[in-house]
Amino acid sequence: MTPFLDNFFNFDVIAQYAPSILGGFWLTVVVALLTIVVGVGGGLILSIVRAMQIRAADAVITLFVDIFRTLPQLVIIVFLYFGLPYADIQLSPFAATVIALGAVLAAFATEIFWAAIQAVPPGQWDAARSLGLGFFRILFLVILPQAIRIAVPLLTNRAISITKGTALGTAVSLPELLGRAQSAMSIAANPSPLTLAAALYLVFFLPLVVASRWLEGLGPRRH
Repeated sequence: MTPFLDNFFNFDVIAQYAPSILGGFWLTVVVALLTIVVGVGGGLILSIVRAMQIRAADAVITLFVDIFRTLPQLVIIVFLYFGLPYADIQLSPFAATVIALGAVLAAFATEIFWAAIQAVPPGQWDAARSLGLGFFRILFLVILPQAIRIAVPLLTNRAISITKGTALGTAVSLPELLGRAQSAMSIAANPSPLTLAAALYLVFFLPLVVASRWLEGLGPRRH
């Protein structure tokens, strides 16, 4: 038992590298939160555009969704960081990671919001039209509030899954939590820094998982 504790819970090693790892943790939190803002906000906007039923826009959005739901997140990050400079566009590791993960989340969020909009009974549209409301007032005042409530549980789960991809930023030298922990582990020749990183991932993501389950309980129930 002692060798196990010395390798994975060596507090001297943890204390030595904690400041660096905590710096990576805060960067991971910022990247994750921005990914959620970009992804959920972008998905909501694209689903609203789809609701307008403009054929050309719908085709472009469908193509975007299919591409970014299919490609691995790592491929997108690497392409943005190493590929765009050939087009005279230089992104930082931070920007490349946020944009890549945000685009992937936006693709999934678009489908989730769109499915939720379609799940609202058609009679809601008809009833609102009978009151003299126009398309946008119906969409924003009647349909979207119901659709968002339907979408939130599934969207929360998807957001958690994708934001854990912040660790992929190490491929473009983003000094996030896992990257710093791996570096510290190599220097110290001891995996205790990874134990600290795992604990910090739990601190950030476990409340989101608990919130997701709570939101699922608030979702619409079938009778």
